[in-house]
Amino acid sequence: MQTKPIPFLAVRRRAETLMPRLALLLLGTSAILSLLAPPARSQTAIPPVTVTADRAEPAGAMTVPDAEDARTRIEKTAGGVDIVPAEEMRDGRASTVKDVLDYVPGVFAQSKYGQEDSRLSIRGSGLSRSFHLRGTRILRDGVPITDADGAGDTMEIDPLAVDYTEVYKGANALQYGASLLGGAVNFVSPTGRSQPGFLLRQEFGSFDTLRSQFGAGGAIDNFDYYVTPTYSHSSGFRDHTDQDYTRLNGNVGYRFGDGAETRFFLSAANINQKIPNSLTRSQALASPSWTTPQSFTGNTKRNIEAIRGASKTTFLTDSGEISVGFFAASKTLFHPLSSPSFSTVVDNEEINGGGFGRWTGETELAGHRNEMALGINYFTGVNQARSYTNAGGSRGSLTADADQISNTFEIYGENAFYVIPEVALIAGLQGTMAQRELQDKFLSNGNQSFDRGYNSINPKIGTRWDFAPRQQAFVNLSWSAEPPPFSELGTTATTTALEQQEARTLEIGARGRGSDLAWDAAVYRAWLQNELQTIQPASGAAVQQNVDGTIHQGIELGGDWVFGRDLAATGDNAMLRLAYTYSDFYFDGHPTYGNNDIPGAPKHYLRAALRYSHASGWYAGPNVEWVPRGYYVDNANSAKTPAYALLGARAGYDFGNGLTLFVDGRNLLDRTYISNVGTTTTANANSTLYNPGDGRAVYFGAELHW
Repeated sequence: MQTKPIPFLAVRRRAETLMPRLALLLLGTSAILSLLAPPARSQTAIPPVTVTADRAEPAGAMTVPDAEDARTRIEKTAGGVDIVPAEEMRDGRASTVKDVLDYVPGVFAQSKYGQEDSRLSIRGSGLSRSFHLRGTRILRDGVPITDADGAGDTMEIDPLAVDYTEVYKGANALQYGASLLGGAVNFVSPTGRSQPGFLLRQEFGSFDTLRSQFGAGGAIDNFDYYVTPTYSHSSGFRDHTDQDYTRLNGNVGYRFGDGAETRFFLSAANINQKIPNSLTRSQALASPSWTTPQSFTGNTKRNIEAIRGASKTTFLTDSGEISVGFFAASKTLFHPLSSPSFSTVVDNEEINGGGFGRWTGETELAGHRNEMALGINYFTGVNQARSYTNAGGSRGSLTADADQISNTFEIYGENAFYVIPEVALIAGLQGTMAQRELQDKFLSNGNQSFDRGYNSINPKIGTRWDFAPRQQAFVNLSWSAEPPPFSELGTTATTTALEQQEARTLEIGARGRGSDLAWDAAVYRAWLQNELQTIQPASGAAVQQNVDGTIHQGIELGGDWVFGRDLAATGDNAMLRLAYTYSDFYFDGHPTYGNNDIPGAPKHYLRAALRYSHASGWYAGPNVEWVPRGYYVDNANSAKTPAYALLGARAGYDFGNGLTLFVDGRNLLDRTYISNVGTTTTANANSTLYNPGDGRAVYFGAELHW
């Protein structure tokens, strides 16, 4: 029997009351901060960005640096980082986080089915999570998308509404105060200054795929704006994977003279996604498009409604650059689940919010150049988490009701002292105070309330050597800590006693950029204590545990090489793009699993693309995704996925008048493979851990700028 729907819970009512007040607070605070900015400088024009003057006024938006300025800043990091410009993925299908991050070494991003629930792991972060993500902070324009407890989704991110993406691996995400094994990924929005004019884009193709985008941006005196709504539909490769996504992203900026700028961001998403169950290995390989009957009888799906607002103000002083901001978000999740052994409806209403401040400056210390950064973050959130029995995809009887309250305070600082102009010694320190409190309101099965606190201090030391123009070598040693989110803490006495995951990581690498070659290489080793591991038994719900003494180590190689110019005509070229990741994650003398591999990721993962570009505007070339050895799905190392190699190809034409056309072929040989897995202690033939990847698909698109 279905209980009475509750469309406006207390959290939602609080959100509706809070959001207008918060908007007024953001506006007023930003205006006050802007008034505190120093008097306008004497220059009459905005000078260009230079690599030697961090406080130079950017030609574009101050609050959202353009991609080149962002690259100059990020390459000051003594560690693994990357920038992915939008044009690298807009020449083909661009619908998932995997499409964005495919060619970033060290990142393992795989879609579970369609756009829904993309898996994201950096250097083995959240490795056992086949749903949602943890261990990596997801941001938009420097504002967290991940929830206050550290868990999150990538579904709210629309790749078509991104100008470029910053990837900070591990403790190299200190720029945003994050100290996590996976680091941070920051998706940066276009502004009216970086993307003026209008845009129309249309994609269509296999599995009834249809994606539409409109964009408009411009600058009027001190104001600029950008707005882009998008719509996406697909029937999906697998049965019961229909999806409809409607998203809106936009921002408005105002420049106060030439020394300060305020920007307001708004994003909204309405996501309706039917989801299939995971399969056994034999089912997944024999009938990859199939799903279990329970997916239909339980009407399994994942529907999200989300709205997020943020404000960021940046202003320049004689001592450096200051950025402050606030954000608030409201999200509802309706998530029926059903399998042969598990059936429930997850029904959440959530509010997250917080603020941040950051100062960067450059001084002279003992006659040497010295760069400094200081910052604070505060995140808070309340999730009204209810569960019901699954009555054909609707709410049955109530089985759980709790408020999940998260508070996280971070303070951090970093200093780079240049012993000589080409060599910087870098030291950083980050401190975290985190609280996880659960207030149980469903007491018929006992009071499961708890209140846990997690504190950590995480140092970082390193050096960066600029041994040639745009070429660097680096080494760093860093500490990180990850408090468990509520999805790990659960409500049992065992899970609520979970300790935070801690790691110590040593990293050595180098990178460089020239006219024909850009390359990036890093080697790292991380020693983990209390690694958080989610285990999916052969039957029943997932359980969580700490695993003591594990090792994550690997090699990351990436680059672009233009190896031929003027091959068949003046102005043409051929380019090879490569991203290779070697991941060696294992237990270190575990009493049960010895030195077994930690399940969930391949040891070798290669993405490569070859492209020929003609001066007249057309381009074409093949690409490959290769996992030469399958990877284990259980701690006992008794079952693994098969190896696979996928062949793709892209081609397109740029008419030179703002119109471009493309065709993007995926898995052209129609190989059956496993794209995503759950993990368990010991797998058997009946373990439903496997999710097949999409079969052969071809997508067409057109994009018009004017």
